[in-house]
Amino acid sequence: MADEFVARSLEEIRFWSRIMKEHSLFLKLGFRCEDTQLIQEANGFYSVFEQIEAKANAFTTAADPQQIRAFNTEVCTAVSHIWVWKRKILGLILTCQLPGGNNFPLLVDHVSREANYFRNRLHELNDGQLEPLADAIIDENVFFLKIMADHAKFIGHLLDPSERKLVDQAREFSHDFDQLLFQAQDLSSMRPQSQTVPLLDQFLDQNRVSVVSLRDFKKTARDLIEACRIKSIIHPLLADHVYREAERFLTIIDMFERSLPGNSAN
Repeated sequence: MADEFVARSLEEIRFWSRIMKEHSLFLKLGFRCEDTQLIQEANGFYSVFEQIEAKANAFTTAADPQQIRAFNTEVCTAVSHIWVWKRKILGLILTCQLPGGNNFPLLVDHVSREANYFRNRLHELNDGQLEPLADAIIDENVFFLKIMADHAKFIGHLLDPSERKLVDQAREFSHDFDQLLFQAQDLSSMRPQSQTVPLLDQFLDQNRVSVVSLRDFKKTARDLIEACRIKSIIHPLLADHVYREAERFLTIIDMFERSLPGNSAN
């Protein structure tokens, strides 16, 4: 159990610290030139999470669990700070105090939700109180389906309007994931009666099909952006960022499917 705690903690931190670092960069790119204080704060968070990422990569799974527990607490404090910062930015945008900036309110809310998710994961690991499998399947899918729906909306808005086919595809993915999210929320509201193995298995299968399609779309878009073959204002790193999060979701779906009772891959 100690080995599993160390491995899972490091895996979460390695993935999400990079995400938090990149959020700092993306938000900075959306600020106005005169927002020097916010730009400076973004640079500070970038540095903090770059250091956390490096520290996490330096650990091995043979690390002392108590040392990792202390590291989780340290990271959790940093994540709490960036969450507060992101919510502050959202408030400034929604009260029209940053006119002319390029950060969508939904994007700022989106990145703050990911920070909150990361923080909760660290708390769960340190407390040793991970959700029961059936609850985790529903809650993780509700979270990630919303993330994927947001990504499709961002891609559609950041592509040049003249890229009509790609814009239409992004809108279709947005609609698809909105519908999947509504279905997941319905399944959630029917708990615990909805938490049967057949229903959960079908739930995961259906979501997997759509996530694979979106992942492949993101990969194509990323490759086209990196090769300068399409018109957009999407930063190449942002294109890779959303691709990695789709891959993350698929990994989680795989893990859940293997864990369901009766699965031959158990």
